[in-house]
Amino acid sequence: MPLLGAHMSIAGGLHNAFQRLLQVRGEALQVFLKNQRQWHPPPLSAHAVRLFQEERDNFAHVPVAAHDSYLINLAAPDPDIAEKSVGAFASELDACAQLGIEFLILHPGFHRGAGISTGIARFAKNLDRACALAKAHSVTVLIETTAGQGSGIGSKFEEIADMLMKSKAGRPLGVCFDTCHAFAAGYDLRDERSYERTFDRFEKTIGLRLLRWFHLNDSKAGFGSRVDRHEHIGRGRIGLQGFRLLVNDPRFESHPMVLETPKGKDLRNDRKNLATLRSLLRSVDDSESEPFEEDREADPENGGERRPTPRDPAGSLKRGKPSGHT
Repeated sequence: MPLLGAHMSIAGGLHNAFQRLLQVRGEALQVFLKNQRQWHPPPLSAHAVRLFQEERDNFAHVPVAAHDSYLINLAAPDPDIAEKSVGAFASELDACAQLGIEFLILHPGFHRGAGISTGIARFAKNLDRACALAKAHSVTVLIETTAGQGSGIGSKFEEIADMLMKSKAGRPLGVCFDTCHAFAAGYDLRDERSYERTFDRFEKTIGLRLLRWFHLNDSKAGFGSRVDRHEHIGRGRIGLQGFRLLVNDPRFESHPMVLETPKGKDLRNDRKNLATLRSLLRSVDDSESEPFEEDREADPENGGERRPTPRDPAGSLKRGKPSGHT
């Protein structure tokens, strides 16, 4: 069965994310490494690294990924933003290596009017520069599928395949598949025929061997809308059947699959979403899954950190409702 988990808050220290994961019986963990609104946050202290590594040892069976900062835009045409992005991503690669985190997930970014092909070329070039600048080479970089909102690149499988082909990063690369983003970008998951068509296309275009991580999010927006809005599992436009097909797919039986759905007080929303997903591993039809009742009160101290949606142009972040990180 897949390894179900969630993106967890690092409030009070990175190491606290493991105990939050334990509270929801999670089997895969995703975190941010730092404050999302700072280009140059303080470096990790030896004490913080030690605490995280101690917890990492206690949860040795749990795969861990970090998600890069939303300020980073490796496709940026602005030289200043591009240079800051290269430096920041290199720093995050080194931080992952320090902590023993095996994956770093990133959004490809926004071309800001330069065009998709130009944005892809810039992304690959700047990714290579960041990887060369980083001191460590043990971390696998995962490019996340996007919704195609604004001038974002990476919403089509062909675009991600082009990025992977153009990059000469000198380190392992792979893909993180976000269900909400893929659905909004025009890849249907709602019934068996559409689901198989989507992953057949992924296999032919990119290759399933490169699919290493999943973000499980339902979608507030409609199919092909190119609008990135996360929703609770079964409450959105994808619906339970799409997630049932995914969590029971034998090709992904050992893959990490983490929630990025709206948070709530005391992690109750995570517990409910994970319970829904676990019920789909056993269920035959929708009637066996209880309806989701959202806890709308976000609590940053208990894993409810609010994560901004990337905006175009890059660097302009609007702090809104806790709609899940993208």
